[in-house]
Amino acid sequence: MSGLRSWLARRLLVGVAQTVAVVLLVFALTEALPGDAAVALAGDQPDPARIAAIREAMELDRPAGARLLDWATGLLHGDLGTSLVSGRPVSTYVADGFEPTLLLAALTLLLLVPAGVGLGVLAASYEGRWPDRVISSVTLGVYAVPEFALGTLLVTVFALRLEWFPPTAVGYGTDLLGHPAALVLPVLVLLSRPVCSLSRLVRAGMIDALASPYTAQARRYGVSGVRVVYAHALPNAVAPAAQQLARTVDWLLCGVIVVEALFVIPGLGTVLMNAVAERDVPVVQGLAVVFGLLTVVLNLGADLVAHRLAPRAEVAA
Repeated sequence: MSGLRSWLARRLLVGVAQTVAVVLLVFALTEALPGDAAVALAGDQPDPARIAAIREAMELDRPAGARLLDWATGLLHGDLGTSLVSGRPVSTYVADGFEPTLLLAALTLLLLVPAGVGLGVLAASYEGRWPDRVISSVTLGVYAVPEFALGTLLVTVFALRLEWFPPTAVGYGTDLLGHPAALVLPVLVLLSRPVCSLSRLVRAGMIDALASPYTAQARRYGVSGVRVVYAHALPNAVAPAAQQLARTVDWLLCGVIVVEALFVIPGLGTVLMNAVAERDVPVVQGLAVVFGLLTVVLNLGADLVAHRLAPRAEVAA
């Protein structure tokens, strides 16, 4: 128990350090963006005096260090800041776009785990035979297709030609659950690459586990093949896959931006793209910090799950 507490304390310290690094990196990157909200608000033919006045009113002329200190202090109190363009709290932008993004990510993960693990176990169970070759070839080919290209292909075939699904979510607002057909193509695009990587990782882990001494010993004791696969081999194969699943969620946070833009879904990705276009720095910073914190928390949770699934694989860090 003391070893687990020590391991968890180290992981928490790493998580805190990563969070601080995310805050500093987000501020530095947004400072490097060309132009600012004052230029965007000044119009197509900006007057330098008007830009200066807007910048002063928005306090954009203050030193970067002072603005960083104010922003970091606000974050410690749960304040993500205020939009320079609309004057609304950044938290309202997060609340508005959170539901569609969470719905897309949740549906993707809900399908990803059984599909990825099932394909990996099936391929490993038939190692070297035609089911393994088919699954490996298809997953490798699908993984090589970029999300925007796959999304365009699916829209062309299933929305425009066959007319099975709507090409975009225009007109549905955030009520996507009330129009499930609008979710099919976006979820397929989001699911395509992670299910390939997860299934291949589970396959490799299952092959190693099925060839290990403890599974051979279980067979000698007369344990059934199904129990050997799912009770003895699978937990050890899934341990590294849990960490891959966390990295998949990281990817989802980026991939959802592409998918929401392609299918016109009003989620956090769309909010972020609009904020970048308007140079609304507080909104960009707030959303980036939210994404970064989610990444840190999910990776910490994945490390804990992997540690509990296979404690002997603990890494001394």
